[in-house]
Amino acid sequence: MMHTVFLDRDGVINENRVDHVKSWQEFVFLPGTLAALRWLNLAGFRVFVVTNQAIVGRGVVSADVVEDIHARMQVQVARYGGQIHDIRYCPHDDHVRCDCRKPRPGMLRDLARRWNVDLSHAYLVGDAWTDIAAGQAMGIRSILVRTGRGAHHALLPEIQKYPPAYIANDLLGAVAWVMREENVALARREADHPLYERYAGASLISWQ
Repeated sequence: MMHTVFLDRDGVINENRVDHVKSWQEFVFLPGTLAALRWLNLAGFRVFVVTNQAIVGRGVVSADVVEDIHARMQVQVARYGGQIHDIRYCPHDDHVRCDCRKPRPGMLRDLARRWNVDLSHAYLVGDAWTDIAAGQAMGIRSILVRTGRGAHHALLPEIQKYPPAYIANDLLGAVAWVMREENVALARREADHPLYERYAGASLISWQ
């Protein structure tokens, strides 16, 4: 059985910008993100990214720029021991009424079919109610993080309609919760990471 985590990008993996991430130079990993992705990889989770990138449809950047950012992101994640298995992004603005722009679940549905995802052991992490709504439309347990837009979105009335299964401070906190839910442990040496005790705790350590 393969466990799966779907991640939003801006505000979850990297810093969210009000003027959007328009180049690799503007892409900044949030603190702890690379460690969280390493933990998921070591624990045997598949990781997918699903992100709205309407700046393509609006003509702010080209699809090539977004894909270049994603390729560089995957390389950096791999250098730190993580892995992003696949990425989907929606280039459309709201008025297009496509099926892929969150809160609609088209990107999740596509990845679930492509990778034969067991949705009963799948999770989604996002910083907006639209992420949570997309996950719930697919029956995926969804976590809101307070990074990015998350602290603000946690107070919106839409969250009452689409309540997350859990609210975490950041991706590391979300990953620690997912691992507890799935009863997955890391190797003892990972406990040496300076962030481990803060987020995960002894219950997630394998002493073998």
